[in-house]
Amino acid sequence: MEWKFFTDHLAPGERLGETLFGLIMTLTFTIGAGFVVGTAEGASTALLYATIGCNVAWGLIDGVLLVLGRMFDRGRLVRLGHAIAGTDEKRALEIVAGELDDTLVPISSDDQRAALYRDVVGYVRGSPRRQPRVTWSDARAAFAVFWLVFFASLPAALPYLVIRDPWIALRASNALLIAMLFWVGYRWASYTSFNPLRFGFGLTVLGVILVVIAIPLGG
Repeated sequence: MEWKFFTDHLAPGERLGETLFGLIMTLTFTIGAGFVVGTAEGASTALLYATIGCNVAWGLIDGVLLVLGRMFDRGRLVRLGHAIAGTDEKRALEIVAGELDDTLVPISSDDQRAALYRDVVGYVRGSPRRQPRVTWSDARAAFAVFWLVFFASLPAALPYLVIRDPWIALRASNALLIAMLFWVGYRWASYTSFNPLRFGFGLTVLGVILVVIAIPLGG
């Protein structure tokens, strides 16, 4: 998750969210698949294929959703640009303040923000507004998401390769996924002020709770 390819194209929060989503979805899927497949002959092979298929499917879905989310954000900014260009100075400044106040109020004075917002209004009014398009950066980010989700969940497939008993292999897979939830929480606490152990345990408990909720609902 700290490979340069991922850090270049995904923010820490995006990497955390995608990794957690992949782990939780794989854990939900493998537990549900275990109920369906059971312990019959060939169950381990079926669970192996199902786990890898789940990883691939959710990696693709997450990549597409990331691109759509970025397109939505760009489209919203274009709409704000039209609104700023098509209204009076006071209203334009209010629009900019509505977008930036939450971020800048804690770290700037009123006079600094007023000057910055006037500069933003002037820049937006003097700049052309183009319809948002999918960029190569989006494609690379989607590719990064796919491999992040796939690699994060891949250890869940390993027990099916080395353990013959499907019941034991399934439990080992689930244990690995739960352990990875803790590791991800522990690791990402370094980006925050949270205690790594508490954050790791908290994230693990939250992940398990979400899985327990999702399975009865058909997740």
